[in-house]
Amino acid sequence: MNFTISKMAFAVSLMASSFAFAAGGGGVVVDPGAMEGKHFDPKGQAPSSYTVDLQNNLRKTLPFEDKRDFEESKKGFIAAPTYKSIMADAGNVAWDMGSYDFLLQGKDFDSVHPSLQRQAILNMGYGLYEVVPEKIYQVRGFDLANISFIKTNTGWIVFDPLTAKETARAALELVNEKLGKRPVVAVVYSHSHGDHFGGVRGVVDEADVKSGKVKVIAPVGFMDHAVAENVYAGNAMTRRMYFQYGVLLPRSPFGHVDQAIGKNTAAGSLGLIEPNVYITQPFETMTVDGVEMEFQNTPGTEAPAEMNTYFPQFKAFWAAENITATIHNIYTLRGALVRDSLAWSKNINNALYRYGTQSEVMFASHSWPRWGNERIQEVMRTQRDSYAHLHNEVLHLANNGVTINEIQNVYKQPESLKTQWAAHSYHGSEEHNSRAVINRYLGYWDANPATLAPLSPRDSAPLYVEMMGGSAKILAKGRELYKQGKYREAMEIVNKLVYAQPDNTAAKDLLANIFEQIGYQKESPSMRNSFLGAAYELRHGMPSGASPKSNGPDMIKAMTTELWLNSLAISMDSKKAAGMKFVINLDTPDNGEKFVIEMSNSALTNIKGQQAQDPTLTITLNRSDLEQVMGGQTTFDKLLAEGKVKFVGDRKAFDQLRSTLTIFKPDFELMPGTKPKTAPQVQKTTRDPFEAQELAITAGE
Repeated sequence: MNFTISKMAFAVSLMASSFAFAAGGGGVVVDPGAMEGKHFDPKGQAPSSYTVDLQNNLRKTLPFEDKRDFEESKKGFIAAPTYKSIMADAGNVAWDMGSYDFLLQGKDFDSVHPSLQRQAILNMGYGLYEVVPEKIYQVRGFDLANISFIKTNTGWIVFDPLTAKETARAALELVNEKLGKRPVVAVVYSHSHGDHFGGVRGVVDEADVKSGKVKVIAPVGFMDHAVAENVYAGNAMTRRMYFQYGVLLPRSPFGHVDQAIGKNTAAGSLGLIEPNVYITQPFETMTVDGVEMEFQNTPGTEAPAEMNTYFPQFKAFWAAENITATIHNIYTLRGALVRDSLAWSKNINNALYRYGTQSEVMFASHSWPRWGNERIQEVMRTQRDSYAHLHNEVLHLANNGVTINEIQNVYKQPESLKTQWAAHSYHGSEEHNSRAVINRYLGYWDANPATLAPLSPRDSAPLYVEMMGGSAKILAKGRELYKQGKYREAMEIVNKLVYAQPDNTAAKDLLANIFEQIGYQKESPSMRNSFLGAAYELRHGMPSGASPKSNGPDMIKAMTTELWLNSLAISMDSKKAAGMKFVINLDTPDNGEKFVIEMSNSALTNIKGQQAQDPTLTITLNRSDLEQVMGGQTTFDKLLAEGKVKFVGDRKAFDQLRSTLTIFKPDFELMPGTKPKTAPQVQKTTRDPFEAQELAITAGE
């Protein structure tokens, strides 16, 4: 067995970097057998003859003769650093590009979809690249995203400073070493996902931002969405990331090979410095130290707050994460609000007609640049048409009666798009994106009353198993279908057996084998990782270890008081609150905020800007001290002892509220029968229930 880290040891190493877990970067799990093509898992299976045949057919039919992406990805290369790994300040490995070197052997891997293998090789670009001579540069391969540097009269404007302080700092050092040291005069956050702002402290000092010496520019709504998108369901999102990002999978031809828009997410320190300049208009022009930029706000596309940028002096268009050589997620598997594919298409169209007709280079926060106006317009139209076709054709089919439970088997891209690499769904997939479009407009129900309030899988599965003649018959038929390469049919019945009999090891192992073959065949890494990650947990159980810690001081500071109060209401166990009734006034004098918090009918509500006339309790403390509570550095009782918080009225209301609060942990099963029967001995948590719940981080969404 090449992969010898135990589950517990792996989980502990995984959680050494708190953000890594949340973002999907995780501990760097290097498989010594990857270069030799050995499976890391003793229960792992080689690609079946059916999978091999499928891959070989794809190698013959996909447009591999179009090699422009390889030429463009290498263009402008200046230098790579002497190292392939970057250490985090906490002592763990934050980044290890060398762990993917098995992809550079020139082999075809039958365990990887040929199109995905192509994308994974393209994403191996590592180092400093010139985009516009003497003006625009990128460092690629230091994180999931690219970091871009625009040379100004006196310094650098940094676009999207990566996920982690350590990787962003290393990128800036490389740029200054190769191009001459210059100060950072501005930072631009293109949008509100963590891999586009988290490394800001590696390139600028917050004091320079607060003084106005350095501009930090972001689209309107950035601060709200940078935090809010990750709070309410953050614990569930974090657990689901195990599958989407392949957190348990070693870097191997049989495991993690790529994350579609980059290799992986850096496992370092995520920070956030609040912008001091917001772009509020649909189009807004600004000049910073001699560089003119026109910003295009594109809300509701890849992120709720996002913007493109055009540089008229250089005829260069920055496409943020709206155009990145892959069809993105309309619905992201770890969980997020469904996106608007029509708005996405229209915003690309606006950019095409406003900037695309005159641009000579297009670059973005992922992928590699495209040069030449004809090529730029080709890629922009391809991506525009992909989102438009997805939206229009899915709704066309829905209006002809195709339901959310059928659309993934009916929707197909037109042949004219299939032959273009920029229309391939590396990050998204036709299956889950098509279902997302219907969900956005019609919701989850397929209009069959039988599916409106169905039995839970654990309740319905025993009935199926009984009616199919029991586990022996299902296993026999499942193995027969598996041997015939009918993996989805086999999955349909064996999945029922696993839900009915979670302790049936033979059933779980067979389902894992089925999932593995399906995973090998998927073009989208999110789909691949989800099947392979589920297979790993079915075989070995879900990981154990300490809960992750993802709430750094920057993210806590950015969390509004209202957002924190709303999250308390979600963490409240309403059964414990039965019969409770109280009203609490909350006053934070240092920022002038006031709230009324009311417990009534087992629901906790709050309203901003109000104070009750006759509250049960009034709590007064500064927002700066409340942030210490939210971040777990102190508690209300400690602040009371220090005289930093004042309670006036009946403290019983506060104690009642605290007694109802739940501390969420990402330790629930995603597949039945994978949770250990006996919980490992772990240190009892001392976490205060008023501490903010762990955030999920939206890197790579």
